[in-house]
Amino acid sequence: MTTLPSCPQCGMTNTYEDGAQLVCADCGYEWSATADAGAETAVDVRDSNGNRLQEGDTVVVIKDLKVKGSSIPLKQGTTIKNIRLIADDPEHIEGHSDKIKGLVLKTCFLRKA
Repeated sequence: MTTLPSCPQCGMTNTYEDGAQLVCADCGYEWSATADAGAETAVDVRDSNGNRLQEGDTVVVIKDLKVKGSSIPLKQGTTIKNIRLIADDPEHIEGHSDKIKGLVLKTCFLRKA
């Protein structure tokens, strides 16, 4: 049995194939299965220490960061679980902290946990 990728929109693993598309059962997002496979192999994302990052990794913030649109800063040592890579952008990742959802962070402020 092949393992299907997590949903690029919500990060949940409850996905299924529908023809040539992949569908998330939780949020209803649909994306192309062929585009997803090509996007993951094309991007080489590295953290501040030079370690390679992959979809679903856990990273730690190495510096206090101000978050646009939020009065809560992202403190040093905050963990970001189940990250998602951004296609064609090796300097940014998407993820969620415990208090702030929908973060886009620069990899120079992160280290792999």
